Amino acid sequence: MAQMMLHPLAERYLSRLRVESGLSVNTVEAYRRDLNKFHSYLYRTGVLPIGPLMPESLTGFLRSMREARLSRASSLRCLSAIRGWLQFLMRERMIEKNPTIGLAPISRDVRLPKTLSQHDVTALLDLGAFPTPEDLRDRAMLELLYATGLRVSELVMAEMALVNLDVGYLRVTGKGAKQRLVPVGERARQLLLQYVDQARPRLLKKRVSRYVFVSRRGGPLTRQAFWKLLRRRAQRAGIRQVISPHMLRHSFATHLLEGGADLRSVQVMLGHANIATTQIYTHIERGRLKRVHDRYFPRVGRRRG
Repeated sequence: MAQMMLHPLAERYLSRLRVESGLSVNTVEAYRRDLNKFHSYLYRTGVLPIGPLMPESLTGFLRSMREARLSRASSLRCLSAIRGWLQFLMRERMIEKNPTIGLAPISRDVRLPKTLSQHDVTALLDLGAFPTPEDLRDRAMLELLYATGLRVSELVMAEMALVNLDVGYLRVTGKGAKQRLVPVGERARQLLLQYVDQARPRLLKKRVSRYVFVSRRGGPLTRQAFWKLLRRRAQRAGIRQVISPHMLRHSFATHLLEGGADLRSVQVMLGHANIATTQIYTHIERGRLKRVHDRYFPRVGRRRG
């Protein structure tokens, strides 16, 4: 079903989110869809979306989301979009009260991110090499992804001008167009140097590209192409679980914390705006400590069923 046209004031709210709050294009578009659902519901129930809103209209909309079996994550984002919208209307003096204030929060499921064991990561990164420029490129990408915890979009869009292989760091642009410096481990740095010196010129064939990782056509490698090569290499490594680029990012963070890194440093390297986002990895670490305690503490005993 086609979306309805949003009110110009709603468009101004979305523009402000993008410019002032630095939200990504994808997030703003998700907020646009959420507002569209909300405004469509209000029209169907005979309520104007610009103007005073009774709490019953809001609770009715939330009930409709539950009946539509919207996931908790989507419901939370939708409620966040509506809260911001109503706050915006208050600043514009279109309404006097924000009916979302005091609203009971939607509980959030704590889903632990899927990770690879250090054994599986080693098997993936230490696959035998083939004498092709693509193979050297792929090995450099995987090593860099695990060594830095980059998002796959940050990896494929990495630019040569923002990589310093002498010192061993790269500058990446993450969500909200925010830049950060990410250190590159020595093993990844050496493999990246080898790729840049030997494989990249063979792939480009005297063409010019600002991107680090390129295809034989001279353009940047796509996210889809990287997903495919990752799956192929995981199968060769004997990894049975379905693997994704984000699992290497999760593994990077988890293995750092297991090795003793502090949460704040991991937050900076991952590019999380809020440390609460990074704290999900402490659940994994606490689970590991609990298993160690259960295994080695002499007075654990058996739990009664």
